[in-house]
Amino acid sequence: MVLPLLKLGTLALKTLSKPIASRLKKQAALHPKFRTSIISFAQANHRLTTNIQRRIYGHATDVEIRPLNEEKAVQAAGDLISELFVFSVAGVALIFEVQRSARSEAKKEEVRKQELEEMRQRDEDLAKEMESLKQKLEELEQLAKGKGLTGVFNFKNVKTQNANSVNPA
Repeated sequence: MVLPLLKLGTLALKTLSKPIASRLKKQAALHPKFRTSIISFAQANHRLTTNIQRRIYGHATDVEIRPLNEEKAVQAAGDLISELFVFSVAGVALIFEVQRSARSEAKKEEVRKQELEEMRQRDEDLAKEMESLKQKLEELEQLAKGKGLTGVFNFKNVKTQNANSVNPA
């Protein structure tokens, strides 16, 4: 019951992050100080992506790269900011899901360890009981050999007689 609700919650979070990212993008373009910093960031990103594309396609990389105009730079930086926001929300949701799954697996493993320990303890108890029964059987066999069949039926008397003969008071 919890798992479907949790999945639905992460899906809702991802869906809600898109309008928030759009609003963040608009506000980034309007704020004057932030606008100047994102323009320089967008120009650096433009140079980097253009150089990478040139290397991939085998074009000359020593040709000067023309900077973006101000509006295109703001638009590109805004897009990048909104995508980074959506990506980070999805990443946080993924990390949360992995941690939840790991905790669940750890609990299952702990239960398995406890069950295994209980089985080991039962095995040890049964081994002790079996050893005790073997000793009793050996005692009975010794008595039966010594006294014949009547010795088995007269077990209590023989035991007390043996005790008296060993420890005469």
